[in-house]
Amino acid sequence: MSHFCDRREFATRMAALLASVSVPVFEFASAEQAANAPQRLVRLGINALARAPELNYFNDGHRGAAMISAHMMCTDNEFDDAAVARIGQLFDLNWANSKLCQPYPDGDPVPDAAAQVGKALAAGGTLLRQVGHDAIFAMHAIKAFEMMPELATPERTAGVCRLIRSFKPWRDVEPDPEVDPPPFAESAAAARFVLQEASEAIDRFAGYGQGFAGHMLTFGQSLIELADSGHEEYAEGCRTAFCKYVTVTRQGPQPGDRKIAPHRPSELRPEVAEYWNKRGDHTLGLGHVFKYPYAYYDLVARADDAELAEKLDAKAWRIF
Repeated sequence: MSHFCDRREFATRMAALLASVSVPVFEFASAEQAANAPQRLVRLGINALARAPELNYFNDGHRGAAMISAHMMCTDNEFDDAAVARIGQLFDLNWANSKLCQPYPDGDPVPDAAAQVGKALAAGGTLLRQVGHDAIFAMHAIKAFEMMPELATPERTAGVCRLIRSFKPWRDVEPDPEVDPPPFAESAAAARFVLQEASEAIDRFAGYGQGFAGHMLTFGQSLIELADSGHEEYAEGCRTAFCKYVTVTRQGPQPGDRKIAPHRPSELRPEVAEYWNKRGDHTLGLGHVFKYPYAYYDLVARADDAELAEKLDAKAWRIF
């Protein structure tokens, strides 16, 4: 799979697909709206991130990040056109028409919106806050504002900053001194570190769910993406928190932890429509089904390590 797909090419493919299907996937008023379908998920997602503190900051923040993840997953990878359409349909069936995603008034963009979000993230210091979701959601918001600067209105910017400041400390242990990731700006090396930790976590937590492995992917990838997009200061500001998360994950399941039945083995992967069709119409949960594979594909591409990629692909069904 080629990692980076030209975004204009993707928009053209999406518009052609939508024009060819007999049952509309999205309800568009014009061909122009259809051509802008990929950006629609960014708009819906940033609306949700900004509004989440008014509703349920944790759950609804997940949903907002999931929509932005889905956009980036589809545009950065050569996904099957039918899979792209099905993903859009799933959002329409679940969250797109909810209060969470309703539009904000137009306004002049805030020129330093990304910096405001970054400073809200940095205010958490070295604390590990709720599995690193402050960093995960901050990265998604910054990406949305940079992809579509017109969305960085005062209301959205303020809402996202409130969201980032909402997260609470979680298992804020002393980091193991042996946990020493490469600088996040060293994209390939950092990605290999995160993928190796995720691979070990998949095995370690077999029978206990794959939240630790999945969030190793999303937390680690968010910091690498921040550094890669020019926000190394904010990424490195989260280094201690990330090392704490790796430390906790390496400890494995604890006495009394709830056992969770594993996924069934499957050769299907998110780039094909059949994967999404088999999930059904209302099984999105909090949206990890989009965030985990987005981070996974991005990290595998950055790592550029065929042996590691093969090892992970053999067990990816456990987290997808």
